[in-house]
Amino acid sequence: MHPFVHLHVHSQYSLLDGQASIQQLVDKAMNDGMRAIALTDHGAMYGIKEFLNYSNKKNGPHKAEILKLRKEIDSLVNEGNDVSARKEALLQRLQEAEKKLFKPIVGCECYLARRDRFSQSDKIDGSGWHLVVLAKNLRGYKNLVKMVSKSWTEGFYYRPRIDKELLEQHREGLIVTSACLGGEISRKIDSGQISDAEEAVQWYKRVFGDDYYLELQRHKTNRPDADQTTYPKQERVNQELIRIARKYGVKLIATNDVHFVNEEDADAHDRLICLSTGKDFDDPDRMRYTKQEWLKTTAEMNQIFADIPEVLANTLEVADKVEFYSIDNPPLMPFYPIDPSFGTEEEYRKKYPEELLKQEFGEATFHRLGDYDKVIRVKLEADYLAYLTFQGARRRYGEELTEEIRERLTFELETIKHMGFPGYFLIVMDFIKWAKNNGVPVGPGRGSGAGSLVAYVLKITDLDPLAYDLLFERFLNPER
Repeated sequence: MHPFVHLHVHSQYSLLDGQASIQQLVDKAMNDGMRAIALTDHGAMYGIKEFLNYSNKKNGPHKAEILKLRKEIDSLVNEGNDVSARKEALLQRLQEAEKKLFKPIVGCECYLARRDRFSQSDKIDGSGWHLVVLAKNLRGYKNLVKMVSKSWTEGFYYRPRIDKELLEQHREGLIVTSACLGGEISRKIDSGQISDAEEAVQWYKRVFGDDYYLELQRHKTNRPDADQTTYPKQERVNQELIRIARKYGVKLIATNDVHFVNEEDADAHDRLICLSTGKDFDDPDRMRYTKQEWLKTTAEMNQIFADIPEVLANTLEVADKVEFYSIDNPPLMPFYPIDPSFGTEEEYRKKYPEELLKQEFGEATFHRLGDYDKVIRVKLEADYLAYLTFQGARRRYGEELTEEIRERLTFELETIKHMGFPGYFLIVMDFIKWAKNNGVPVGPGRGSGAGSLVAYVLKITDLDPLAYDLLFERFLNPER
């Protein structure tokens, strides 16, 4: 039996079209022994983060084993004896462990404008061709994100559409496949435009080289309540796709245009399509699928494509081209521009060594906030926040501050500092000030934030928490 991976898969994030949950898709693929799966929802990438997170979770035990083996291999360097045999055995185990990793392939089934993404007048512009685009690496992922974003902001007309200009501009790191009967090549073949289909294949081949593939699909069904017209059309188109592929040196892959997980889910998916199209279930003219669009096993796909097994093997070639990469990033918070006359990070680094900050923040808090490079910034922001806070307090209450006010402000500032939030307060203060100075209405305060005296004296809020006996701990509490 030839190994196989699904490269054309829709989840429930193909809204009112896909019926499969991401967890079910990944679980079934892994249980079947597949090494990878692509997620290619229609015109959007809503499900990618859940897809990657869940795949990484499932890979957790294998990653732990890989890390352990790498540490063992590194430790052999310090041993004086001949360790070549042990190292070879560990490398073999490492290789086997890496093969167990399941690879999530990020993709999208894009809508390709028939003219260009800006054309929005004729009927032809209302529905684009389908095109599956997969990211090989982080560069490809970023290019795919750019294209999908522009399909919504620049190309939306009934559907979010990309065009060939975007494909050429952002081709680096991408794998492209011809998609289903709704794809450009299949549509042109089906309408008898063979020379136009060949011309299009040559364009894709020129732009993407060996990273362009033609898809074959076979949705033969014996169910009387399913669409009976798709399979004969697929077979006619497939014959031409095979001929064109051989003529121009383009490889073929097998896909199943997955929309649900198991065969028994077909009827539920059928009802979902009724909701999507606004048709009654008993309408004889409503849209129907073949009910073959489930996540078929490797054995089932081998049976369907037994006469042309290379289209199964080529799916592994595509998967092997895709790298493991992460799209995770730390939160990007803006820095409030602190007046240099007050102090700079460089000055603070000279003034506050690591040990001094550990004493001030406590060792556990020091590490929780991100160690020295992060804590030195928190220290500078906290001191500047305290400076502005007491200035603001004198404007609110007068030059002579009561002991109650001083104690409350000191308590709040210490809490804010140890929770790592002084920069946040400075930023909020800044945009509230801008809003008030530019005629943007700002409320007096809402929620638990109104319990902060620091927020009140900085004019973030306009409710005096002391006058109304409001608790700061409702807002920020290290114990919560």
